[in-house]
Amino acid sequence: TSIKTLICIVLCSYMHVCLYDLRHIFLVQIGDNVLYLAHRYEIDLEGACEASLACSTCHVYVHDDYMDMLPEPEEEEDDMLDLAACLKENSRLGCQIILKKEMEGMVLTLPPITRNFYVDGHVPKPH
Repeated sequence: TSIKTLICIVLCSYMHVCLYDLRHIFLVQIGDNVLYLAHRYEIDLEGACEASLACSTCHVYVHDDYMDMLPEPEEEEDDMLDLAACLKENSRLGCQIILKKEMEGMVLTLPPITRNFYVDGHVPKPH
């Protein structure tokens, strides 16, 4: 078996101060994306298109201290972000945030509302 490198990520719901809320601090494998992290830990981040860049339901806010660590969004991500509710300068799609060692301690916040696409009760499963 190979040893996996893990980093700590903080994922907050919009209405809670969570820097010290241990229920929302996760050890994640480098190379995972934020959408899959949320699904693995049953965080309410929909991801209707399952990371195919065809929706905005995995919209998150990235803490300003970590924005420079992310590559600029591709045109497809920008197009999908235009559909997101409550868009901000630090908005990104969770499926496009690939976790790296330098992102240790990254703080992400879920927006106060989202445009859900699932209407039939479908719940995405972790990959």
